[in-house]
Amino acid sequence: MAMDNATAVIEFLLIGISNYPEWRVTFFTLVLITYLSTLLGNGLIIFLIYFDPHLHTPMYFFLSNLSFLDLCYGTASMPQALVHCFSTHPYLSYSRCLTQTSVSLVLATAECLLLAVMAYDRMVAISNPLRYSVVMNGPVCARLAATSWGASLVLTAMLILSLKLRFCGANVINHFVCEVLSLLKLACSDTSLNELMILITGIFTLLLPFGFVLLSYVRITTAVLRIRSAQGRFKVFSTCGSHLTVVTIFYGAAISMYMKPPSKSSPDQDKFISVFYGTLTPMLNPLIYSLRNKDVKRAMKKVMAKRA
Repeated sequence: MAMDNATAVIEFLLIGISNYPEWRVTFFTLVLITYLSTLLGNGLIIFLIYFDPHLHTPMYFFLSNLSFLDLCYGTASMPQALVHCFSTHPYLSYSRCLTQTSVSLVLATAECLLLAVMAYDRMVAISNPLRYSVVMNGPVCARLAATSWGASLVLTAMLILSLKLRFCGANVINHFVCEVLSLLKLACSDTSLNELMILITGIFTLLLPFGFVLLSYVRITTAVLRIRSAQGRFKVFSTCGSHLTVVTIFYGAAISMYMKPPSKSSPDQDKFISVFYGTLTPMLNPLIYSLRNKDVKRAMKKVMAKRA
């Protein structure tokens, strides 16, 4: 991201919750609880999957990747929001701001793509169980996960390298963290190319993956309806329904921010939407995907029995 030397901005002021001083304690408490829950839940999932051989399956391989992503994603933003909550002048240097923007974009993009891969994994497992172990073998799973990470790096690099912005002295960001849309709002240079790049990357990281997830769950629903056991249908519908709810929250919130015209954008609204999907989803994922699972519960009991 380049800047004009005459109007170079070396640091940004993140006003975040400063506009709502009466909500500081509540905001700090909620974010702290959410972050600690994110660390505990996702850390526990990674630990259990690593140490229990029974969890060394494709589904849990992807879940461990998702938990690692959520740990990193939460850590990229929540600690800073906590530190700045009661700060009088929450400044962030230009280099740190750009780094945070890049890291958050890579992790968010990787999660969007990984959620689509996980939907495909569940579709194959439910609609074609006899061929599941052949289709989703170890090398295939590793390539799918690596593709998610690699594509996120490429798409983020394309977006970040296209940011040729001049700020004309403006350095106040109405957000809790450095975020690409907030930076575009500060720029006094032409941002039409940047907006086009956001639209293009949004299609590949939001609309197409979300569409694929929905199609996968349509296939899953069709397969589930063929199950004769009412109890079996209810169990699968309950699990898939909770998965789809969290996925819809994540994609829906991101799409509402990045895929709408800039003229319809509201800084106050956008920053709270970003907190919603940037903090709530990493906390909910381990609860929805793993901690309710009987295999994970069995692994937890084994670990507790060994320590007793």
